[in-house]
Amino acid sequence: MRVVVSGGSGFLGSHLCEALLDRGDSVCCLDNFSSGRSANIAHLLREPGFDCTACDVTVPFRSSGDVDAVVHLASPASPFDYGRLPLQTLATGSRGTENLLRLAVRHNARFVLASTSEVYGDPQVHPQDEDYWGNVNPIGPRSVYDEAKRFAEALSMAYRRSQSADVGIVRIFNTYGPRMRAQDGRVVSSFISQALEEEPLTVFGDGSQTRSFCYVDDMVRGLLAMIDSDLPGPFNLGNPTERTVRELAELVLSITGSGSELRFLPLPADDPARRRPVITRAHQGLGWHPRVPLEEGLRHTVDWFLSQPDTHVRPRERSRVGRPS
Repeated sequence: MRVVVSGGSGFLGSHLCEALLDRGDSVCCLDNFSSGRSANIAHLLREPGFDCTACDVTVPFRSSGDVDAVVHLASPASPFDYGRLPLQTLATGSRGTENLLRLAVRHNARFVLASTSEVYGDPQVHPQDEDYWGNVNPIGPRSVYDEAKRFAEALSMAYRRSQSADVGIVRIFNTYGPRMRAQDGRVVSSFISQALEEEPLTVFGDGSQTRSFCYVDDMVRGLLAMIDSDLPGPFNLGNPTERTVRELAELVLSITGSGSELRFLPLPADDPARRRPVITRAHQGLGWHPRVPLEEGLRHTVDWFLSQPDTHVRPRERSRVGRPS
């Protein structure tokens, strides 16, 4: 297959590009590098089946070759990123989604939309299955991301119904692993970088809010299964094991051996109190379920952060980071 991956230099996108190449597909990566990093795909540029085009998906894109699948991952995805790029986030979810849908329709290609658990907002139903319509504040500070993805879902399904587009939607829950940016504002990367720096771990609220953390390798397996499927979804992709934010902080401290304290800050507006996916549909329709336990995935992620010279971990602190006995 030849697969177009928007946002292919990002944390999740670069892992997907790598996995596609590993199984013998060729990849056309599209990215404007507003939140992705060229370093994430530098090792792929030597691969004969990989090419990268620097572009903004809000501008129509035409492929010079055949296209068998389009995977739309492009979007600022962390609160820090969509907070600084609100208009770009909305444009990527609207114009960007339509441009890539048109590309898929022209080539009679599979289109996979990477949506998000944020479409459920601060859910009033727990755990969340795909039939839940969500509880989203449409004008709040998080709305640019939440509503961009909700619109992208509606647009994708409209193309499926009116243009017979081969559309599939996945709703991605919190994902973590190597290649996360240290300062991207996501809770896992923030806690790890703060612990390695011996800085206080910033916990919003009292830390009792819950999330479900899925290791990146598991998430990529789910995306590959959706690319190969002809089902529309939506499918929740995430780890159904629910953890409090405070539990996550304490686990990071244990793994890193850090002496950092916890610093509690006011809870941001519209921050979801609980998140946990029901993944029955993904298991039945895609044969997918996560395999990597949180502690194992966090150890891999910590090791990666320590291996990177640009993660702002001070050299004198690196030698102090160890595994608890």
